[in-house]
Amino acid sequence: MRENMTKKLRDLISEPGILVKPGAYNPLSAMIIQEAGFPCCGISGYAVSVSLLGKPDVGFITANELEMVTRYVTNAISIPVLVDVDTGFGNAINVMRTTEDFIKAGAAAIHLEDQVAPKRCGHVAGKEVIPVKEAVGKYRAAAKVRDETDPDFLILARTDARGVAGGTIEDVIDRSKAYVDAGADMIFPEGLVSEEEIARVCDEVPAPIHYNRTGVSPMVSKETLEAYGVKMVSNATGALRMTARAMWDYMHAFRDRDVDYVTEFLEEGREHPTGDLHAFVGFPEIKSLEEEFLPSEEVVKKYEGALGFQP
Repeated sequence: MRENMTKKLRDLISEPGILVKPGAYNPLSAMIIQEAGFPCCGISGYAVSVSLLGKPDVGFITANELEMVTRYVTNAISIPVLVDVDTGFGNAINVMRTTEDFIKAGAAAIHLEDQVAPKRCGHVAGKEVIPVKEAVGKYRAAAKVRDETDPDFLILARTDARGVAGGTIEDVIDRSKAYVDAGADMIFPEGLVSEEEIARVCDEVPAPIHYNRTGVSPMVSKETLEAYGVKMVSNATGALRMTARAMWDYMHAFRDRDVDYVTEFLEEGREHPTGDLHAFVGFPEIKSLEEEFLPSEEVVKKYEGALGFQP
């Protein structure tokens, strides 16, 4: 029986210490995050938009596309998954369906932001936020679905108030307090620009704080963030950026050196944990299932003397 991921995440939040949450964008990236020993995993809207659509993070992703990726990821790993659902794909009523759908898709949490739609990456200029009253209605709606469907499911309220034209840390704190009152479990103040702002939010907002360590926000160690009072820190696009850089380098070397580079690449990676990719993605487990459930003579016949990887 699959472990209850919402309760598992709740328990992690209640334990001492800070949680580090890398961002995934497909099952393979999530599997590697899990194998690296991280306690939870995010699904980054930015990374999904770039990897699935080849488009920037400005609201192009649909609810169905993001839900599909979420189902694939949650089926592939056994750690809690937190999903970036952007602005919730509509108003407060639409947010109710969004929350229900992502609970059903296996997410342990969503983070929902207070930008206008279409939104944009929180570290790109040009953001706008909706009125506080409207945002509060969306968080109340999400919390109602949580309470009626799975009380352990977490609602992270993300505010982009700091990054809008004229935005202040006071705006962030005021909105955060209103969102906590509306039922948010954790606050995600996007785009803080100094350690002083991080410390102030942690001191003044009566809820666990999620910090996104990227872009305009300072790169602060997890130990320092924990000392300020941060409960969760994300590296939302690290896997995507590393993948893009590695593929760029590989393809240019392949173009220039052809088979010599491919041979060298495979040889250098032979001892890497992902070097035997067939094993990493589960071919040995498939053979074990075949031996358990298929006629034994059929299994022997299909493997004996066959060419290729032998699980």
